[in-house]
Amino acid sequence: MRTLTLLLILCAAPALAETHPVTMWRIDGAANSIYLLGSIHLLREQDHPLPSVIDTAYEDAEVVVMELDMDDLDPVYTQAAFNKAGVLRDGRTLQDLMGDELYAEAEVAAEVVDIPLDLLAQSEPWLAAMTVELMALYRIGFNPMYGVEMTMTSRAAADGKPIEGLETVEEQLSFLDGLPLDVQNEMLLQALRESASLREQIDELIVAWRHGDIETLNNGLLESIARESELHDVLIVNRNRRWVDAILEWLDDEQDYLIVVGALHLVGDDGVPALLEERGIGIHQLSEPAAVR
Repeated sequence: MRTLTLLLILCAAPALAETHPVTMWRIDGAANSIYLLGSIHLLREQDHPLPSVIDTAYEDAEVVVMELDMDDLDPVYTQAAFNKAGVLRDGRTLQDLMGDELYAEAEVAAEVVDIPLDLLAQSEPWLAAMTVELMALYRIGFNPMYGVEMTMTSRAAADGKPIEGLETVEEQLSFLDGLPLDVQNEMLLQALRESASLREQIDELIVAWRHGDIETLNNGLLESIARESELHDVLIVNRNRRWVDAILEWLDDEQDYLIVVGALHLVGDDGVPALLEERGIGIHQLSEPAAVR
């Protein structure tokens, strides 16, 4: 019986892997198609290769669009812009901005996840929150070089495909820097709290992303930010509505587009697919084709 089992495992006829949705949609204009891909900005080497349907969309597209024009992004200029927007230079500290009570709460949370909060003393709370999130992700193997944007940027650069940006670095930083201080403080506290359980949660979210599980993505990515209405409006809803206007213009074009934005922007009632449907645009979620295995 054991020999028969081994033969069945090792020598079985090829089977079809079940098809499944992905976090990508297609919109068909009169003379073109637009692909809308939800991105995970940082991934691990083990998360590759990406679903093959993404490759198909990339090959079909003449133009790649991202939140930022990635191939023209200057790292030195970008770092300087972050420093200008988020580093305190007037003698105040992160503790001054948060107040003693909230800062003490942040210190306790930071100690739990072994993050030296004193290194962020000159950061505004929004920048400190971003730094904490990046530190936590780097620790468990995530890296922007493996993320969807950098993967697509490398391919487009090699193939000579143009990349366009929906926003500038300054615009993105202004969204964060313009948030009320209490919202920024909560962002930092939430980043510190969630860092403790990040390793346990992240695999579920990556699987949900690969399989287009919109309900899990909505619950895991959007639910917490939606509780802060101003944060939700500034970082998600308002930007989504501007992007929808741009997409509608591109539907009159003859070129095919691959638009890559954070997966957070594509879920929920205020996600780009839902907003396009509200405008009467036909849009459908794509699936990874069944593959022989």
